[in-house]
Amino acid sequence: MSKPLIHVAIALLFHQSKVLVGWRNATQHQGNKYEFPGGKVDQGETPEQACRREIFEEVGVGIQDWNIFDVVRHEYDDIEVHLHIFHAQVPTKYVKDIQQPWNWYSREKLLELNFPKANQGIIQRLYWAHFIKISEQLSELDRLQADSLLYWRADHEQGNMFLADLENIQLNRLILNVDIWKTLDISLQKKVAAVHYKQSQLFALQKGDLPVAIRTIAACHDAVSLQRAEQLGFDAVLLSPVQNTETHQGVEPLGWDQFNDLAKQCSLPVFALGGLKPDDLGIAQQHHAYGVAGIRNF
Repeated sequence: MSKPLIHVAIALLFHQSKVLVGWRNATQHQGNKYEFPGGKVDQGETPEQACRREIFEEVGVGIQDWNIFDVVRHEYDDIEVHLHIFHAQVPTKYVKDIQQPWNWYSREKLLELNFPKANQGIIQRLYWAHFIKISEQLSELDRLQADSLLYWRADHEQGNMFLADLENIQLNRLILNVDIWKTLDISLQKKVAAVHYKQSQLFALQKGDLPVAIRTIAACHDAVSLQRAEQLGFDAVLLSPVQNTETHQGVEPLGWDQFNDLAKQCSLPVFALGGLKPDDLGIAQQHHAYGVAGIRNF
């Protein structure tokens, strides 16, 4: 006997890199667990329309600009659910309008909360390692420290040749530029940690162009590019250069004050890049960074 199928619209609401989370009471399905806002898709409405309606009814804010995050299918003992997941930024002016009992949680804290099993993939995608090493040497994967990813900054497009023999655990810690990622077999595309876009590639995109169901990270250098990354639905950004670097001589660095002003307005995890080392994570987080990235000092 087939199980009932339920379509549910889920909203991931972001503000200054934090995520809005609530609590399911004991009388609800999968009760006594944390949850993201959302609800059933009613007959005659699209999942996005349901998402917009549910957020207005449950959270108290009317947000029109949504991006597709993923579609997750999960079977429980009694039902099968299809989660249609969208994400959006909550402007500062709307934060005060959010109803109780919804609260903001850091992405690190999400790992500690008890969510329904169908949400586990969402949690894993929302959490980022705090260090990104940038290198042209793929062998650096074997020397990565804990809580680190590797952005393989390669110019060639022979991705399948170099990546096919990697273990899944290695691919899961690897960031590739979109030009290399597109050359991969689909099976490999799904396994890498994230897809990277240079700032020029960022501005070449239109709404809806980003791949779905994989993390994306954009290189940004100013307020305009940060805003563009948010509008297009990126998962994270690299903001640089914070300090003078040998690789970008003559480029005026942001400095910590300007970096702070830009990062605190961004709803995405911001990685500080440019003249930094892993030990700079503390000062970077004091200036609203999520993590740090680097080349020589890493």
